[in-house]
Amino acid sequence: MLARLQSAMGRNDLIDKMVLLPEPKQDQITESINLIVGYDASPNSHTALDIAFWIAHQTRLATNQQVTVQAVYVLVESCPIDYSNILNFGKRSPTIELPINQQTKSGISVITQPQLTGIKSYLQTDTITPLQEADRVLWQARSLAEEWQGSFKSHLRFGCVSTELRKIAELEAADILFVGCKSVYHPLIQALGSDFPCAVLGIPDSIDE
Repeated sequence: MLARLQSAMGRNDLIDKMVLLPEPKQDQITESINLIVGYDASPNSHTALDIAFWIAHQTRLATNQQVTVQAVYVLVESCPIDYSNILNFGKRSPTIELPINQQTKSGISVITQPQLTGIKSYLQTDTITPLQEADRVLWQARSLAEEWQGSFKSHLRFGCVSTELRKIAELEAADILFVGCKSVYHPLIQALGSDFPCAVLGIPDSIDE
């Protein structure tokens, strides 16, 4: 997947820069592919989600396999690690799963800021609750998903970010987790641990150059 991304972008360093945790050994090959994205509507997570959609689109074209992109927003509760500046998660809210299947036009641009119709009016609320904020974040993810053809699901979880991302990765049998981190030394990557159930990819510097 990353080799195709490198070729399309004329880069030869993306694999080294993006793989933050390597893919564990797998004993079986699945017919479907699940790409999970830790999403919080920040610019870095937008980039991670956009990369995931692009890879999903190219993988469908190259292999004819079913690919599902899933965005996960975690509302932090009792988590000892601060993920500020990369994943700014909010406070407690009930767990909700919001599935959606997208059958709209496919996008051809990559690593771009999403064009979200009506987003200005949605963001003009003076005071919103944590649940409303979570709904806004996942709405942005679904809006970005409309630019791509394929299957998309979104999840709202509460708890510790690394714990909840691990749970979703295991539950959905994820092939890749995308996060908005740029370094293996980021606290989130350290918290995920070396035994994470799937490969973890971040975003490289100057990816849009």
